[in-house]
Amino acid sequence: QEQLVESGGGLVQAGGSLRLSCAASGRTFSRYLMGWFRQAPGKEREFVAAISRGGGSTYHTDSVKGRFTISRDSAKNTVYLQMNSLKPEDTAVYYCGAALTLSSVTKAQSITYWGKGTLVTVSS
Repeated sequence: QEQLVESGGGLVQAGGSLRLSCAASGRTFSRYLMGWFRQAPGKEREFVAAISRGGGSTYHTDSVKGRFTISRDSAKNTVYLQMNSLKPEDTAVYYCGAALTLSSVTKAQSITYWGKGTLVTVSS
């Protein structure tokens, strides 16, 4: 069983940057594709980015392409989300999730393991 713990959230001004981390404590991290989702107040949890088991393939939703980058360090059992050029509309709780297939890791209802989230607030 995987346990996921996010960190790195905080308050940043528009145009700034943050790097989120998601540390996995299980021994099967390499089996899972990893994804980042976010949930703004009053909205549904939405897909942000995903990465393949080996890290060679990445997927980003259109609204963050060119600004956010997902990566993973298998030696550290950690996945990252580098967020640049942040906008107020990026404000949300960011969650990492693990799933066994590409179709699953891009859908909130199909994620196998979730972290508890980290809050990102972007001020204008």
